[in-house]
Formats: sequence, C-alpha cells, structure tokens
Amino acid sequence: MPLHLSPSFREALAASDRALIGMWGCAGSSVMTEIAAGSGLDWLLIDMEHSANTLDSVQSQLQVTAAYPITPLVRVPWNDQVLIKQVLDLGAQNLIVPMVSSAAEAEAAVRAMHYPPKGVRGVGSALARSARWNRVENYLAEASAHISLTVQIETTAGVEAAAEIAAVDGVDAVFVGPSDLAASMGYLGQQTHPEVLAAVARTFAAVAAAGTPVGVNAFDPIAAESYIAEGADFVAVGADVALLARASEALAARFIPSSDDAGRASY
Repeated sequence: MPLHLSPSFREALAASDRALIGMWGCAGSSVMTEIAAGSGLDWLLIDMEHSANTLDSVQSQLQVTAAYPITPLVRVPWNDQVLIKQVLDLGAQNLIVPMVSSAAEAEAAVRAMHYPPKGVRGVGSALARSARWNRVENYLAEASAHISLTVQIETTAGVEAAAEIAAVDGVDAVFVGPSDLAASMGYLGQQTHPEVLAAVARTFAAVAAAGTPVGVNAFDPIAAESYIAEGADFVAVGADVALLARASEALAARFIPSSDDAGRASY
C-alpha cells in the first residue's frame, strides 16, 4: 500500500497567516520530544548542533513525532554533505543548516539536499526511512517536493550576505540566530544589545525583500513578541532543557528555604 509523507515546513509556512511558533528539543530523549510534540506548538527542532543527539536518537524522535500534528525539523551540526544525506535518509523532511554566511555556502547545502541533477545526494531510498523503504510512490522523482531547507544566519558576514543567501534557489527559509550573531559582533551573551537587534532587523528586511520566510530564535517572551511584531514568519520560543531547568529552579526557590531564611528561623 503506498504511503504518504507529511507536508514540509515550506508548505506549513506558505499555508499560515501568522507566525509559526516552535521550540527546541535538545535532551535527546524520545519521551521529552513526544511530550513537546503533543503541546500544540507548530514546529519542533531536534537539535544535533548543541546537544548529544545522534543519528539513532534523531530517528527515534522523528518516529514519535509522526503521531502528532507538529512539524519536526532537524538541525545538523554543520553544513556537511554526508551528515545531511544521513539525516535525510532517516526520514527528516525539514533540515536546518547552521552558520551559513554566504550564497556559496547556501548553494552547497542545497546541493546536499537534492538528488542529481539538482544536487549530489546519494541514492539509498530502498534502504531508508525517508522513502519508507520504497513504500512512498515515486519518491526519487518527487523527493524535492517532500523536503525543505532552512539556513541559519548567525555571523556578521551572513548578515551582509543575507539578500544573496535568501535568493538562492532551494533555500526555503532563513533562521536568524542572535546568540552566535552577538558573539560574532563582539557582544558575547548580549542577544538584545541594540547593535545586535539592528543587525537582526537588517537581516529580516533583506530576507523578506527576497520573498523568503524568515525566522528567529528568541527564548525571552518579550523579545519573541517583538520579533513577531516585526514580521517574523516563525519563532523558536523555548527549549526542553531550558524549560526543565527554569521550572525545577522555581520549585526549589518556592519550597526550600534560602540560607537567610534558615538563619532567621534558628533564632
């Protein structure tokens, strides 16, 4: 029986009349990912760049998210042709490639995403979850319709080349990373520095002028709301590990007396 794949992130963006809201999955846990997948958020990023996620853990997380109405994306750790091929073969339809700072780097990512003649992706669909082991009809011919590529701009060079990056055929969206951008600009840890915010705004404008959706990472709710107001098409507003960290700290603060409280109680 022929199987059908889910709509891509490109299609989800095109169909939405509001910013799509998502979060990161960094814990490498299928249970955590399944909990997030049922949250009602629009999209979930399974991160391989800043987490312990492996090919095995990514595949299991893609499998559990398949039962929920959420669009999963996988961020590969680098713009690497072999890694991109492997993650696609696991069944990831939507990839984010970090640290893209030029049109040439964006073009390399596009080539890695697609079979010849458009690209250089190796052919192994009969062996892979991507085509559901050849149960998706015409997968090889239609694979490009099932996938999306988001490239991440997070350096000063990327900001300057944003218009050219966004115009590359095969780049479906651009995701701005204020944390690394701030570091690149000499403002390490200062994602809301006025100069960083101005660079993000310039990137938004350049990408939008190219007709390409643009998104941003913003775990601070006020910053996220500001970016949405500025026209972001998609925003990451949290991460599984950060949510657990802050919630567990809140429990400790509420129920465990501070050292000052303990000292006063002893008198």
